[in-house]
Amino acid sequence: MNYLESLNKPQYEAVTCTDGPVMVIAGPGSGKTRVLTYRIAYLIQSGVLPWQILALTFTNKAAREMKSRIETVVGADAQKVWAGTFHSIFARILRVEAPKIGYPGSFTIYDTDDTKSVVKDIVKELGLDIKTYNPSAVRNRISSAKSNIITYKAYADNPELMEQDRFNKRPMIHQIYERYVKRLEQNGAMDFDDLLLNMFRLLYQNPENVIAKYRRQFEYVLVDEFQDTNYLQYEIVKLLSKYKDSRENICIVGDDAQSIYSFRGATIENILQFQHDFQDTRVFKLEQNYRSTDHIVNAANDVITYNKRQIKKEIWTDKTSGQKIKVIRALSDSEEGRKVVSSIVELKNRNHLFNKDIAVLYRTNAQSRVFEEFLRRQNINYRIFGGLSFYQRKEIKDLLAYMRLTVNPNDDEALKRALVTPRRGIGKTTIEKLMTFAQNHGVSALAAIDEVPLSGRAPKLLRDFRNLIVTFQNYAVDHTAYEAALYIFKHSGIQTMYMADNSLEGVGRIENLSALMDGVQEFTEADEVAGEANADRSLTAYLQNIALLTDFDTDEENDDFVTLMSVHAAKGLEYRAIYVVGLEENLFPSFMSMDSEDGIDEERRLFYVAITRAEEYLTLSYANSRYQYGQIRQNEVSRFIDEIDESRMEDTSSHISRSSGPMRAAIRGGVVKKIQPNLPKVDLDNFIVSPPSKIAQGQIVRHMKFGDGKVLKIDGANHSKVATIQFDSIENPQRRIMLKFAKLMIVE
Repeated sequence: MNYLESLNKPQYEAVTCTDGPVMVIAGPGSGKTRVLTYRIAYLIQSGVLPWQILALTFTNKAAREMKSRIETVVGADAQKVWAGTFHSIFARILRVEAPKIGYPGSFTIYDTDDTKSVVKDIVKELGLDIKTYNPSAVRNRISSAKSNIITYKAYADNPELMEQDRFNKRPMIHQIYERYVKRLEQNGAMDFDDLLLNMFRLLYQNPENVIAKYRRQFEYVLVDEFQDTNYLQYEIVKLLSKYKDSRENICIVGDDAQSIYSFRGATIENILQFQHDFQDTRVFKLEQNYRSTDHIVNAANDVITYNKRQIKKEIWTDKTSGQKIKVIRALSDSEEGRKVVSSIVELKNRNHLFNKDIAVLYRTNAQSRVFEEFLRRQNINYRIFGGLSFYQRKEIKDLLAYMRLTVNPNDDEALKRALVTPRRGIGKTTIEKLMTFAQNHGVSALAAIDEVPLSGRAPKLLRDFRNLIVTFQNYAVDHTAYEAALYIFKHSGIQTMYMADNSLEGVGRIENLSALMDGVQEFTEADEVAGEANADRSLTAYLQNIALLTDFDTDEENDDFVTLMSVHAAKGLEYRAIYVVGLEENLFPSFMSMDSEDGIDEERRLFYVAITRAEEYLTLSYANSRYQYGQIRQNEVSRFIDEIDESRMEDTSSHISRSSGPMRAAIRGGVVKKIQPNLPKVDLDNFIVSPPSKIAQGQIVRHMKFGDGKVLKIDGANHSKVATIQFDSIENPQRRIMLKFAKLMIVE
C-alpha cells in the first residue's frame, strides 16, 4: 500500500476511516480527488467488492479520471466500481427498473431543446402568449419544482407557488406542468430532472424490494462535490444510505466555501446539515493547499471569514515565496480591457508563461467582448470556454433525431425534426394535424400515421417515412451502435443532403457528421479494447451515453490559448495566472444578490472560488464606469477587494477603493487602509419602498444603507433612469443610483 505513504495525516485518516458516515471538508487545492480515489482503492484492497461501491460525481470526466486513478492502484477491478454522474448512474438503474413506475426500459432522454419544444407546443395548445409564457422560463420553473420533489398536483395545491405565478402574470404554469409531465410519459421520455425524480419515486414507492436490493448492492456510497447537490439528490442519497439497519457507510467530499450553484438548485444546507442527519459522522478537514502561493491562500481566508454560516477551517500553504496580488483600476470598461491585456503581455514576457497558463474570469458572459477585442489587437490566441456544444449543432441533432426515433418510436420531438430533414414534401400543416390527432387520441405521432385523416399525397409520404423508421428499428436489433448509425446515416437522406452542399459551411457540417460517426465507432469498440465482451454496444446505450455529456466532458484541442470564462465555469480548474475582472458593486457581487445576506454570501463564495483558481499570479481589476442599459454607470469598487488585507496586495494603478459596505478603504500614503464605516441608521419596520416612477428631482428620499438625501437630477429613460442623490451622510455623499434597483422611500 505504498500509495498511502504519499498522503498527509488528515488525508490518510480520511482514506482509512471506512466505516460509518464520513465528511471530508476539502479546501481548494488540498488533494480532494486523491483522497476520494485512494479511499475507493483502499476499500477494494480491504476486501470490499468493487461493484458494491457507488461513487457519484457531477461530470463523466471526473468519473473517468477517478476510475483511471484507482486502476493504477488496484488494476482492472477499478472498472467494476459503479462510478458516474448522478444522472448516468440513475439512468442505468432506471433502464432496468423503469417498468415499476410505468416507463419502458427504452425511454428517451430529452435534452433542453427537446423540453423547451414540448413546453412551447403546450403553450400554443392552451392559447397562451408565448412572450409571457417564455418556454425557457416555464421550463426552469418546472425544473425547480421537480428538484424540490413538487409534483404537478402538489404544485397546484401550493398557495405560495400559485401566488408567485399570479404575481409574475403566469397563472397557468401549473396546467402547463401537468400537460408537460403527461406528454413526456406518453412519449416514453424523461428529461434530466426526471432521471432524479423518477429514481426517488422508484426508491420511495418500493422500499421493501428496490431499496433493499440497492442497499445490498451498494455497501459503500461516496459523493463528490457534495456542496453542489440539490434537495432531491440528497434525498436519494439518504434513501440509499439510511434505510432500516443500514450501516450508513456514506462518505461525502466537498467544501461549503465553494457552494456556488444555487441558481441550478444546489443548496448549501445539505453539507451544513449532514452531521445532523448522520449523527455519528467523522469529520476530516483537508486544510493544506498544494496549488497556490501564500498571498493567494491568505487572501481567500480573509474574504471567506465574512460569511457567517460556514464550516470553519484555516487553509494554509508552504509556498511562501509568492508575488503579491495586483489590483488594476481603470476609468472605463474599455480601458479595463486594454490594461488587463497589456498586463497579460507583460506577464508572459517577464515570467515566460504560455497563453494556456492564463485565464480571465468574469461574473457575466457579456463582459467577454472587450477582452476579446484587445486580445485580438495583440494577436493573442484565446478561446471562450463553454461555446456551442458539439451535440447542439444542427446537423448533429438532425442525425441524432433518426437514431432516437429508431430506439424509441414514441419520441414525438425526434419525429418532428426527422420529418422535415431532409425535406420529404411533408408540410407544416400536415405535421400539425398529425401531432394534434396523436395528442387527442393519446398515442404517439408515429402510431397515428395510419389513422390521421389527411388528403392528397400526405398519407403516402407519412407511411413511407414510417416504413423507413421500421426498417431502421429492425436493423438496429441485430447490429451494433456504429453499424446501425451508419445504416441510418446513409439511408435517411441526411448524408445525401449535406454532401450536396459544397459551400464552406456545408463542408464543415459534413466534417462534423463524420466526427459524430467516429464517436459512435469509438463507443462501439471501446469495450472490446477494455475486454468487456458482454458490454452493451447497442444504439440505445450510445444515445444514453451522449445524452449525459456535459461541457466538461468535451475534449479540447491542445492549442495554446488564453481562456476566457465565467467564474461559475472555472470551478474545478486551475491556472498559473488568473485575472478576476469587473470587480464592482452590483456586478461582482451581482445586483441580484443585494437583497439578502445569503445572496451576498454566495457571491463571496464565488469570489473565493475565482481567486483560488490561481497558482502563482493573481490580478484583480475593476472599472470606475461602464455602459449598462445604454447609459454610462459610475461604479464603486467591489467590497470583496476591501475584504482582502492590504498587506497582500500590490496596487498597480492608483487604486481608489469604494466608499461603502462592510469596510471602507481610503488612500493613506499610497497604501489601501481600511476604516470602519459610520452608516446611517434606518427604521426598517417603517421603511416602505416608493415606486421608481414616483421619484422626482428635488425630493428628499431615504435609502436603507445611505440614509436621507436630496434628488439632484434624474437622467435616462424608462427602465434606465438614474438618479443623482446628495446624501446627508459624510461617509456617503453624492451617488448615482439606477432607480430600477434603488429601493428608495420618498420622505418629502
